Parts: sequence; C-alpha cells; structure tokens
Amino acid sequence: MGEFAIVIVVLAVIIVVLGAKRVPQGMEYTVERFGRYTKTLAPGLNLIVPVVDTIGAKMNMMEQVMDVESQEVISKDNAMVRVDGVVFFQVLDAAKAAYEVNDLYRAIMNLTITNIRTVMGSMDLDMLLSERDSINAQLLSVVDDATTPWGIKVTRIEIKDITPPRDLVDAMARQMKAERDKRAAILESEGMRQSEILQAEGEKQAKILEAEGEKEAAFREAEARERLAEAEAKATMMVSQAIAKGDVTAINYFVAQKYTEALQNIASAENQKVVLMPLEASSLIGSVAGIAEIAKNAFAKQGGEG
Repeated sequence: MGEFAIVIVVLAVIIVVLGAKRVPQGMEYTVERFGRYTKTLAPGLNLIVPVVDTIGAKMNMMEQVMDVESQEVISKDNAMVRVDGVVFFQVLDAAKAAYEVNDLYRAIMNLTITNIRTVMGSMDLDMLLSERDSINAQLLSVVDDATTPWGIKVTRIEIKDITPPRDLVDAMARQMKAERDKRAAILESEGMRQSEILQAEGEKQAKILEAEGEKEAAFREAEARERLAEAEAKATMMVSQAIAKGDVTAINYFVAQKYTEALQNIASAENQKVVLMPLEASSLIGSVAGIAEIAKNAFAKQGGEG
C-alpha cells in the first residue's frame, strides 16, 4: 500500500511538472491539442494538460529588425542600381503568425524585395536618388497591408543604400561639376556687371560734381567781372563828371591809370623777356601829380564840410 502511494505521488509530481509552462517576457506560445491549435500562452506561469496538450510555436512578440539583402533594380529610365534596406516588424497575433503563413521571415523578406523592385522600378533615377522618403512610405504601405492577415505589423521600411553603376556615378559627377562651374561663371559675371555699374555711377557722380563746381566757378567769375565793370563804370562816370566841371586833373588821373595798366600788362607777359620802348617820364609824373591834386582837392572839400 505504501509503494502504491509513492507511485501516485511521483505521477502527480510528473504531471504537474509536465503541465506547468513558464513563458518569458516578450514571448507567446501556442498550444496544440492532438495537433490542433487551442490557445495562446501569455508571459508568466501557465498550466496545460500533459500528454494531451503540447507547445506548438514559440513566437517573439517584440519588434524585430531584418536586413533586406542587396539586389539590382532597373529604374524607369533603364538605369540599373543596387539597393539594400532594412525592415522593422512586430508580431501582433501569435496564432496567425504561426498558422497563416509558412516560414514567416522568408515570406516577409520576399514580399519586401518584390515591392522594392515594383516601387523603385516605376521611378526615374533622379527620383530614386532624391525622393527616398517617398519610396520608404510607399513600401511601408504596401508591405504592411500585405502582412496584416499574418498577424504582423510592419512599423518601418528604410532604404539604406542606392548605388548606381560606376560609369553613371562618373557622369553624374561631371554633370554636377559643370553645374557648379556654370553657377560660378554666372556669379562672376554678375559681380563684374555690378562692379561696372557702380564704377559708372561713381564716374557719373564725379562728372556731376565737377560740372557743378565749374558752374559755381563760372558764376563767381561772372559776378566778379560784373562787379569790376560796375566799379569801372562808376569810376568813369566820376571822371566824366569831373571833366564836365572843367577839372583837368581828373583827365590826367584817367590817362595815368590806363597808361600804368598798359605798362603792367606788357611787363607781365610770359613771352616777353626784354621790352625797349620810349617812355615819357614827364607825362607819367604829370599824371601822378594830377592824381595828387585830385586827392588834395577831395581832402580839402571834406575838411570844409567838416
């Protein structure tokens, strides 16, 4: 009787051990009863019926990353480029991921490669190189819709590298260099044009200022000549009045003044070095005497009026 009890206890322990299942965090296990799916075990300690129930698939429920192998793609304008990428996905339904598709990872890989060729093959090379975000968005939309029945959520698809052929890269480099040279030439010509404009504006302003200066100088010279003419006219009028009154000394003053100015002009001429001419000193002295007489009479009149 004691041995039978021991056997019962041992069997009970074995059943409990076989029926208790520990599921790690981030994992889910499917349970099959006689080969048919019955339930999914969540992380933690779970109990199943030993012998009758078995663990089917162990699914990783964390977000996973998968590298997309490098492949050649022909663009819309018949340019062959080599492309590789990366896919981020997460299993949302362990049962669907285990039983709706055979070899989940290979299915996701082939689906991604096929859609990369489809999406990028419909674009020109320039679009492939410049619109990578648009390519990633289109791939994500297509692949995510296709994997939804498998209980999969594709979170991101990123194109890592797009490598054109070497000859195409060299041609693009020459094109870029030509564009940079063109922009540099345009900027240089614009700079020279602006410099010429500024120089022309400066010359224009200089000529305007010079013309205004000449105008001002001419105005002042004309004003000086006008004042000199007025003074000469006034002096002539005064001499004429003196002559009209019979003052002979005024005539002598007028003649002496003109005579002296004529001698001064002859002496100051640049092309004359030696001048030989008769000079009537008595006439000049007489004229000076006339000037003195006029001054004497003028001072006498002022004294009488005082």
